[in-house]
Amino acid sequence: MGTAGGTAVKREQGYSPLRISEIITINSQMLSLLQKIEAIRDSRQPVLITGETGTGKELFAGAVHALSNVNGPFITVNVAGLDDNVFSDTLFGHLRGAFTGADRPRPGMIEKASGGTLFLDEIGDLSEHSQVKLLRLLQNGDYLPLGADSARQSNARVITATNRDLWEAQRSKRFRADINFRLRTHHINIPPLRERRDDIEPLLAYFLEQAATRLKKKRPTPPPELIPLLQTYSFPGNIRELQGMVFDAVSQHRDKVLSLQTFHEHIANTAIYQGHVTPLAETRNENSLLSVMNKFPTIREAIGFLVAEAMRQAENNQAVASRMLGISRQALNKRLQKLHESPLIF
Repeated sequence: MGTAGGTAVKREQGYSPLRISEIITINSQMLSLLQKIEAIRDSRQPVLITGETGTGKELFAGAVHALSNVNGPFITVNVAGLDDNVFSDTLFGHLRGAFTGADRPRPGMIEKASGGTLFLDEIGDLSEHSQVKLLRLLQNGDYLPLGADSARQSNARVITATNRDLWEAQRSKRFRADINFRLRTHHINIPPLRERRDDIEPLLAYFLEQAATRLKKKRPTPPPELIPLLQTYSFPGNIRELQGMVFDAVSQHRDKVLSLQTFHEHIANTAIYQGHVTPLAETRNENSLLSVMNKFPTIREAIGFLVAEAMRQAENNQAVASRMLGISRQALNKRLQKLHESPLIF
């Protein structure tokens, strides 16, 4: 999507989204966050980025770094699953002879991030012992490599991210209060894609172009039904899920107009997996219309039943029901009108 390179926010043609680093948006909540990134560009204080999986937390961290006009690199460390010793060695490094097998010195990631940014992902999974060591770095800017007698100074900015609720982790004594407050000197909370549905169209346009380029195909034309379809979907995997859906569809693309089939299949499978829609084989219960069909249905009855069952499972959401049935919303409306005029009795 390009990089900001420390430049100001710019507007792109077409959908005219604001764009910083690899973030594209037209959503008002997101625009406020991007403005905040610009406002804190000269601060060297810690930044905490929170949000669900797939919302683009690392992209935001990269944007903060890109707009900071620093000369140093952007260094990423995923701290999930690191025990205290591995965390210390990874972050702070060690001297020769610090432990058995340490036959040469190793610079830590904080040293490699000198003059730049150290991004610590999944910070909510950090052990308590490691939290104490990180707190010292945040408070004083110094750290102690394994085997060293004297502390070293760091000038790297620290950005952290998590999809966990750190306030809840603090209440349950899994996360220290002092480091929680220190990390969130500047706090950016990224909204999930389902709360910024106006971004689906520009993101779709970009991912179609990206997928076509990487797969060495001509960019397909999205059908007009695709945007309304995607805007009714909850996107539990957020932007990363949308990107995966587009790449899957483009990889199977054969005609000029992109097929909706892979999108329908993904949405239906995700709904079933999450328990939002029950497979037909499992719907024989007292609340299901299947349980009251005691005879072989006519075509009219079968169609009427499917329409009614789709509306039941979709909780009367016509957009969702039409998607389940594989018909347009207008066609579903006609079916519902016919059922209203001449209801079926099972």
